[in-house]
Amino acid sequence: MEARESWAALAAGGVAGVCVDLILFPLDTVKTRLQSPQGFRKAGGFRGIYAGVPSTAIGSFPNAAAFFITYENVKSMLYHGSTPYLTPAAHMVAASLGEVVACLIRVPSEVVKQRAQVSPSSSTLQILSRTLYHEGIQGLYRGYKSTVLREIPFSLVQFPLWESLKAGSSNASGNVLAALGGIWRTQGLSGKFLNTDSRKTSSCAPRQRSELGCLSLFAGVVPRMAAISLGGFIFLGTYEKTRQLLL
Repeated sequence: MEARESWAALAAGGVAGVCVDLILFPLDTVKTRLQSPQGFRKAGGFRGIYAGVPSTAIGSFPNAAAFFITYENVKSMLYHGSTPYLTPAAHMVAASLGEVVACLIRVPSEVVKQRAQVSPSSSTLQILSRTLYHEGIQGLYRGYKSTVLREIPFSLVQFPLWESLKAGSSNASGNVLAALGGIWRTQGLSGKFLNTDSRKTSSCAPRQRSELGCLSLFAGVVPRMAAISLGGFIFLGTYEKTRQLLL
C-alpha cells in the first residue's frame, strides 16, 4: 500500500468518525441513559443531551483513523497472492484487527463519555480526573473486552458486504449508494449484539446493576439501531467520498 493511500485512509477515516459521532451523539446519549443502572430519568432523561461530547470530539478522529489505517493496510497485505474466494476472509481479518486497534483509543473515550452522559452535572474533565484518581489507567479500559466482542461480529458482516457491493457496482457513485444500501440492510444484526452493549455500558458506569433481567440486556435497542442505521450511511459514505477526494 502506497504512502499516499495510507494517508488518505487515515484522514478520511478521521473525518468520517468525527462526522458520525457528533451528528448522532444525542441518540447515543439516550441509548446510554436507557441502559444506565440508575434508570433513564435519574440518569438525566433528555436533559444535557450533549453531556460528554468533548471526549467524543477528541477521541473520534484518532479512533476512526486507527481503524481504517489498520483495515486498509492489513487488507492490502492479505490481498497479495490470495485467491478470489478468500477475499471476504481477508476483509474479515482486516476489519477484526482494525477493531482491536481502534478500541485501544475508543474505549477510554467511551468510558468518560458514558459516565458524563449519566452524570450531566459533572464536566468531562472532572470525570476523567475522578476515574484516574480512583481506578487508575485500568479504569479507562473498563469494558474493553465487551466492546471488542460487540464490534467484531458486526464488522465481520458489514465490511465484506460493503466491499463486495462496491466491487459489483459499475461507477463510483454507484459504489457508494449500493454499498450503503447493503449496510442499511445489515443493521438489524446490531440488535443481536445489543446485550453485549448493555453489559459494556454497565461495566463503564460506576455502579453495576444489582439484578440484570433478560429485558434489561436489550435496553436502548431502538435508539441504538437508529444510530447504527444512520451511522452506516454517514460513516462509510463520508469515508468513501473523502478518500476519493484525497486520492
